[in-house]
Formats: sequence, structure tokens, C-alpha cells
Amino acid sequence: MRYVVIEGLPAAGKSEVVELLARFYPERVRAFPELVKQIVLERGLDLFADRAELSAAIAAAWPTRKAAIREAVAAGALCVEESHLGVHYAYSAVLGDASFTAEDTLDERDPRPDAVIRLDIPIALSVKRQCARGTHRFDVDGKTLTAMLDRLDRWHEDRGNTPIHIDADRPARVVIEEIERTLGLTYGVSPDVLDETFDVLLLLGRPASGKSEFIDFMQNLPAARRAERFRIAPFDVFDDFPILWEVFEEDDIWEALGRDRLHSKRCNGNYAVVDNGLWNFLIEKLNQQTAAVLRESEIVHHRTLIIEFSRGGASGYTEALSHLSPAILRRAAILYFDVSFDESWRRNIARYDEKRRSGLLTHSVPHEEMERTYGADDWARIAGDAQGTIEIRGVSIPYATMGNEPEFTDPIALGERYASALRPLYDAWRS
Repeated sequence: MRYVVIEGLPAAGKSEVVELLARFYPERVRAFPELVKQIVLERGLDLFADRAELSAAIAAAWPTRKAAIREAVAAGALCVEESHLGVHYAYSAVLGDASFTAEDTLDERDPRPDAVIRLDIPIALSVKRQCARGTHRFDVDGKTLTAMLDRLDRWHEDRGNTPIHIDADRPARVVIEEIERTLGLTYGVSPDVLDETFDVLLLLGRPASGKSEFIDFMQNLPAARRAERFRIAPFDVFDDFPILWEVFEEDDIWEALGRDRLHSKRCNGNYAVVDNGLWNFLIEKLNQQTAAVLRESEIVHHRTLIIEFSRGGASGYTEALSHLSPAILRRAAILYFDVSFDESWRRNIARYDEKRRSGLLTHSVPHEEMERTYGADDWARIAGDAQGTIEIRGVSIPYATMGNEPEFTDPIALGERYASALRPLYDAWRS
């Protein structure tokens, strides 16, 4: 993204967010304050009484603003602008001000934002925050705000815009982190480094083969080191085990209600799958979970999606991979964690914590399920070499098979093992 507008109700935090981004990313972000507010302050206008004069001033100032945006975009900056003229148009319509129409000021040659981010807060909270900030000359009542939001939504719809909604009624740290993720900003890491990272990395292998430990290792690295050495940007993890566990718990509910379990059975204090159709259901759920992130390519810019699952049987991985969405496959590389069945079972028992059996690092698979489902898999058949490509749904996907025995706990040894697999895999994925 090169040009982003942040909109929202008064006192949603727009000014503060724009200022923080500019302050902490001075080499990347060029901030543009709200044009309407800037004009009101510079000219000493009454926002509600001097509407005709304000409209004329906006029309006069807009060419300079859009030229500055174009210049900053051309220089490679990320332009973040507070509010936009569509918001002013919505207010004008609600206030009965016919002196301003967006169509008279905006034209098709104007720079259009790559994204509009809306900071969502309840109207009542906006009114409360306005009162607290003490700038009463800009206060807007709840009835006007309700009508303005309705008009603004219609304005976006008419122009084909789909704002990205971010809940701003949360702790400031959480809101800022989500905005940073959306914009692909990572503090202390050069954009050039993040340009050289995976989009989607599939982690495959038997249960307890080391996939979740790999994720834990990466989460504890500084972002710059992780990107430079392992080609993994700030990342989001999508794992089908929590989905599977939810299915087990739903079966518990059906059982408690006197009904038959639908997809699983109890097994040695744990669960085993009895409905083999469930495995492809889990893949479709992963497709759903990642769809919003992968719909627009720029939204995943400078982030890596890690997707983890295990499969077994004569066609387990062939079947699972064939159900992944094209949006995943087109951007994926595969890292397969290769351990023997005996080693997988040993680690499976070693990591089990009965009190935390739903945890990614503490769950286990019953021996019956291990032997039936994971005793053998088809990875060696579909990916016979240590490195190469496999074709799935017409897409050529690079892979690396990483031997993950013996089990290392030393982070230096682990880092060497991971890097030796990921570096050539990234080169193959890039090319």
C-alpha cells in the first residue's frame, strides 16, 4: 500500500494514530493531517457556521494536498491521511449544507487510496471522548453522527470502496498493533528485508514432528533476525488442530444431550476421529479463515501466513493439498518435518499434558489414532527428493523435506537446522 486514509467518528483516535505512525516510522510514513480541520484552525473558521467559506477553502487547498500525496507516493513513502473529503461530504449532507459536493471537488484523476481504514467506536463513546478532550468547537452530537455514518457508508458504496474496519474500542496497544499489521509495518525492520520473505508457508508432518516447536522458536526471535535469516515476516498462524478440538468438544455436548457423537469417539482419555470426511472439512475451514487475509494481496504485504496440519494414509497429503484454495496455493511453499513413526509417538507421549490437552504444544494423539491415521503417509510418494516442486491444482509449489531427528533443544542447533532448509526453499519459491 502507498496511500491509506484513516476515518472514523470524532475522538476515535485518528489524529493520534497518524501522528504515532509518522513518529515511529519516519523513514516510511508520510503523515497528512485532516484537511478540513487544518483549514478551520488556520483560518479561524466556525466549523458549523462558516460552511460556504469552508467549502471554498477546501476546493482551493485540495489541489496542493493531492499534489503532495502524489509526490510522496512517487518517492516510495506510505502516505497516511487522516479523514477525507467523503467524510466532509457526509457531514455536509446531514447538516443541509449545499455549498460542498464531493463531485465538484474530486475527479477521477485524483489519487484514490489503496485502502480506507475505519476506526470503529460506539457513538456514545465518541460523544464521551469528545467531552473529555475539551475541544468543544469541534463537538458533534450523537444524532448527527448516526446520520453521518449512514451517509458515509452510502458514499463508499457508490464509489465501490470497502473500508477495513478496526475495532478502536480496545486498549491502545492492541489497536495500534492491528493497524501496523494491516499496513505491513514492523518496527525496526527495513522494508527491503521484509520484501524478501515468504507469503505463505505450509508446515506439514506427523503429529509431534516439530511443527509447533518451529512456530514457538520463530515467535521468540526478533523480527529483523527472523526475516533476514529465515525469510519469515511477522506472521499469523492457522492450525487445524484447534478446529478439530472444537469438533471434539461439540461431540461431547451432543453426547451429554443424549445424542450420538457425530465425528469422534472417546479414546484412552482423549479422542479419535471416526468420520474421515472431517479431514477435508478442516482444510475448508482453513480456507475460510485465510480468505479475508488473502483476498487483497496488499493486505498481506510484509506478513507471512503459516498454515500447519498433519495428515496420514495412502493419499492423506494429496487429498488435503488438493482442497486448499488457489489463493493459498499460488503463494505457498511447503516445509515438511520428517520424523519416523516411532519418534513421532515418543514425542507425542513426552509432550502430553492432560490438564492442557487442548494446547498446541501439549496435546497428544491416542495410539490407536496414531497407528490408523499417521502410521504411514504419502509425502515420500508425492515429494521423492529432499527439495523440489510438486504440482497441485495446476500450481507448481516448491517444497523442502527437513529431517527433524534427533530432537534438538539447543536454539543454535535448531536455528542451523531450520535455516539450512528455509534458505534454499525461499530461493526456489522466489524464482
